[in-house]
Amino acid sequence: MKLIVHRNILTLSVMALTVMTAFVSCGEDLDDNRIPAFSVQINLANAGLWNTYGVHGYGDFRYFVRQTGEPSNFFYGETTYTGFGGVLLIDGMNPFEAGSIVPLAYDLACPVECNADIRVAIDPDGLDAVCPVCGSHYDVTMGSGAPLSGPALTGQVKYGLQRYHAWPQNGGYMITR
Repeated sequence: MKLIVHRNILTLSVMALTVMTAFVSCGEDLDDNRIPAFSVQINLANAGLWNTYGVHGYGDFRYFVRQTGEPSNFFYGETTYTGFGGVLLIDGMNPFEAGSIVPLAYDLACPVECNADIRVAIDPDGLDAVCPVCGSHYDVTMGSGAPLSGPALTGQVKYGLQRYHAWPQNGGYMITR
């Protein structure tokens, strides 16, 4: 009987320690919601639109920025929204399915700078997104937008890129918040 009581106390202690560790570590989590919540809706939801404006292989990317009309020949309708600083669409790895390449979407605004006009750009050598002002690098091909270096990683708060959803539809994708 004594052994069972001690085992139960030990089990409860381990469970309590696990829960406390989870709560404490939450304070060290990545802040990927620093960018203001602007609407995102880019309709590439048919094969024709996707073939023209989509991404078609690991590391292939495209920027959608309504304010600057990028890409230049894309039709921005009344219900097309590109978030706070624009949208980065890139083919990367699905973090939940090994070996699965999928379109991933992020806000282009650097979360350290938090300015719609300061946009990250893809470094073609490393396929990282890089802020031209603070120099932070972000992982955009593995589905996270997590900081890799620079003030986004080394500051008191860790900042990741704001992620958006790419939903498969009718042979294409719908990009939404």
